[in-house]
Amino acid sequence: MRVGLGRELGSLVLLSASLSARDEGAVDGALGEAVDQGGDPLAVEEVILQSYLFLGYPAALNGFARWRSISGRAAAPPVGDDPDLWRERGERVCSDVYGHRYPALRENIRALHPDMERWMVQEGYGKVLGRPGLSLVWREYCIVAILAVQGALRQLHSHLRGALQVGGTPEEISAVLEVAWAFQAPSAAEAVARTWHEVRLRWMEAAESAQASDRGCPVDSKGREGLSASPPGSNT
Repeated sequence: MRVGLGRELGSLVLLSASLSARDEGAVDGALGEAVDQGGDPLAVEEVILQSYLFLGYPAALNGFARWRSISGRAAAPPVGDDPDLWRERGERVCSDVYGHRYPALRENIRALHPDMERWMVQEGYGKVLGRPGLSLVWREYCIVAILAVQGALRQLHSHLRGALQVGGTPEEISAVLEVAWAFQAPSAAEAVARTWHEVRLRWMEAAESAQASDRGCPVDSKGREGLSASPPGSNT
């Protein structure tokens, strides 16, 4: 069991990190762990399925091939296409993840390419991440693991905030990152730790500011030192 995560969530996070690292042995180990502990097989399939958004079809297809072999489970019937549902669900889920930054996100992506902005909402958040079978906070944890292993710091920053936005805890996010660090070189792990420190500090500042505003009191920054979750062996 990963420290700070339950057995089922820990195996799903490990699976996500292993897929991102393209580590076949670790993927097999995570899938075997999921089978041995009797976790929800639908959750495993949702984690593999959503990985294609970040890792591409080859990683997801290879993950499913190993899952079918290790679990012995046949594929479920397909879910019918419903673009109208995907669009509505995508707008809601993406808004949940990004909060007040959601309109700016869409504007920024639209400026990069308008088709990608539409696909992000309809396909990414509506067709895939809004599916039943896995809670949104667990999906965000697994995405954080994927992006941390990749070293995709800009996107990681967004999904660290997103995990907090949808109800994740700093303690569990730190535990997720500890799983990812096992697949990274020290310098890459330290960059991820710095990103998390920045997100966590700003999140706490915003929460303190909101609480102080409610009470009509000034913000006290005392106690924010030591928030940086650092990878094992790091001096940062």
